[in-house]
Amino acid sequence: MHTNTLLVASIQESTGKTAVTLALGRLAQERGLDVGYMKPKGTRLQSNVGKTLDEDPMLARELLDLDCEMHQMEPIVYSPTFVDGAIRGQEDPEELGALIEEYFEQLAANCGLMLVEGGGSWTTGGIVDLTDVDIASRLDADVLLVANYENPGDLDDVVAAAEAFGDRLVGVLFNGVSDAAFDDLEQQGVPFLEGRGIPVLGVVPRERDLAGVTVEDLAAELGADVAVDGDSGAYVERFLVGAMGGDAALRYFRRTKNAAVITGGDRAEIITAALEAPGVNAIILTGGHRPSPAVLGKAEQKGVPVLLVTGDTLSVVDRAEAVVNTGRARDEETITRMSELLYDHADVDALLGPEDDSVDAADAAEDSADPEDAGNSDNPTDADEA
Repeated sequence: MHTNTLLVASIQESTGKTAVTLALGRLAQERGLDVGYMKPKGTRLQSNVGKTLDEDPMLARELLDLDCEMHQMEPIVYSPTFVDGAIRGQEDPEELGALIEEYFEQLAANCGLMLVEGGGSWTTGGIVDLTDVDIASRLDADVLLVANYENPGDLDDVVAAAEAFGDRLVGVLFNGVSDAAFDDLEQQGVPFLEGRGIPVLGVVPRERDLAGVTVEDLAAELGADVAVDGDSGAYVERFLVGAMGGDAALRYFRRTKNAAVITGGDRAEIITAALEAPGVNAIILTGGHRPSPAVLGKAEQKGVPVLLVTGDTLSVVDRAEAVVNTGRARDEETITRMSELLYDHADVDALLGPEDDSVDAADAAEDSADPEDAGNSDNPTDADEA
């Protein structure tokens, strides 16, 4: 069986690359294609039963109903320990590349489409000559580049990445574009890129449910003590650290929206400034300090939730950002919604082939298969538990 390979790369972390990849997998399966998945460099790591694994391949295996082993889907655990060893010369780039190719061939053996998810950004892996550009070359993959867009300056990174991928680039998909930036991108950004020979395959609008986490879910994930309930259904997409004076903090906080301010519970002037900023949807207080009843009363009056979290400010920032970046929305509902968004706002045919042709090709391949070989496969039959 001939296998088409599509590598989904990203300009930076948190562009929705995983959701896009798995949604494409779902759409391809609906067209009758046998789909495989691989993430050569595991970058979104968690510890589980004594193993450090990337959550994305685990989700892919579940949602795409894949029968394969985790070590095949994720040959390289791109952990801080791995990076330290690579810098010390303890990793052989050629051996790592050969390992990726070996597992890729195993996974692709019976697939019409192999989806390869890139690292956190397309440059991840450079220290071992395994950027997404390198992997696309090794696996002979076409490339879809997923990017965010807030202002024209964001196109610098898109152009640089497009030049690096060269002819392998099928196109760019802008994901999670806000209403404020949507028209500017479509009317000026897209024509500019296409004038440079960079195809734009879609502009997917921002969906609130996919763009962040509710205050209620954030509190649960952080194990926070809720001092003020407020609007617990409000969404948080980003975090601001309050570490300056009150006036400067207010100017800083007013420049953003859908944010949570993280600061020490003893910083009354920062908390007060955060309560005056319309874009602040929650306040997270650290250090074990509880603010005065007057401050909490003002938060209750404003309807702004106040969460008390153990730990210092920097560690809480890391934990909170991990919640948003990981996204409690990374589940079947999210992938279903992303599939709908891609169908409505992206050129799916350019990525997967025309719908009717895909189904016809799959039917033809099934009809021509040797019945005696139908149950044979080089792939393992028992998947490791994640």
